[in-house]
Amino acid sequence: MLDDAVVAQADRTARRWSSEDAGPIVPGSETHKRAFCRMLLETHNRFKPSVIDWPELDPEARERLLSLPIWDIAVQTEGKARLRVLSYAEGIADPLLRQAIELDGFEEGRHKEVLANLVAAYGIRLAPEPPYLRPRDPEWAFMVTGFSECIDSFFAFGLFALAKRSGFFPAALVDTFEPVMQEEGRHILFFVNWVAWHRRNLPMWRRPWFALRVAAVWVFLVWERIGIARGIGGADSAATPQDNNFTMTGSKAVGAVDLSAAALIDVCLAENARRLAGYDPRLLRPALVPRLMRLLRRFMRAPRPAVP
Repeated sequence: MLDDAVVAQADRTARRWSSEDAGPIVPGSETHKRAFCRMLLETHNRFKPSVIDWPELDPEARERLLSLPIWDIAVQTEGKARLRVLSYAEGIADPLLRQAIELDGFEEGRHKEVLANLVAAYGIRLAPEPPYLRPRDPEWAFMVTGFSECIDSFFAFGLFALAKRSGFFPAALVDTFEPVMQEEGRHILFFVNWVAWHRRNLPMWRRPWFALRVAAVWVFLVWERIGIARGIGGADSAATPQDNNFTMTGSKAVGAVDLSAAALIDVCLAENARRLAGYDPRLLRPALVPRLMRLLRRFMRAPRPAVP
């Protein structure tokens, strides 16, 4: 049996971290690499998330869970992420960086295991999983995974908070998925610092090409999400369509309220800041999605106060 105090301390350690190095952390420096790698390694929670004896749900709670159009996408995304991250790690010569990226891949695989066990426990019907193929360009695949997580985590943080407040998820499920959310925060923090460090350590003649690849990844991800938004599935799709844009459209589903877009953005901004607040402020933060959302928010009306 695990000591509850040990498990609780591991959870606290996963949420707060500061580098022992004094002074500024200059992007691209050896100190920078050491900081963002150690952040990921030293905040790893070996106890959570974990597969649990899933609680029995009442019919209403189970139906709410089954109705979420995310399960195929969620399981497959984590499966692809694990292979993509580990494939990139294989080509890394730096031992510290490789160790950190391998841990990132391990945690992605652990997320898939938790999700797969959840859907099995509650009889959620999934489409057959496609084969997970090793990427031909590991760096491109790693960047697609990292920037995609920067988009999805921003909205997932807010939606998870809404689901928790509304009681959409039973308490046992909240406890299981809470560390998954926090791990995603660590992953995107690690990734954006890797991007900055990697760019500055490329030869000058390679930096423009890397910048073009980063831009191409963003174009690809935007185009992917536009395509999904136009329609999910077809005549042969499952009864519940699987929506990869759920993180941007699901506030009503999980929050039991019909939030305005402005209110949803406010929740996501607050949760994004809260999730990352415990880590050394000298590390870079994901900036593009929060910046775009703040800009968009300026053109929206203030959310109407809730009617008691």
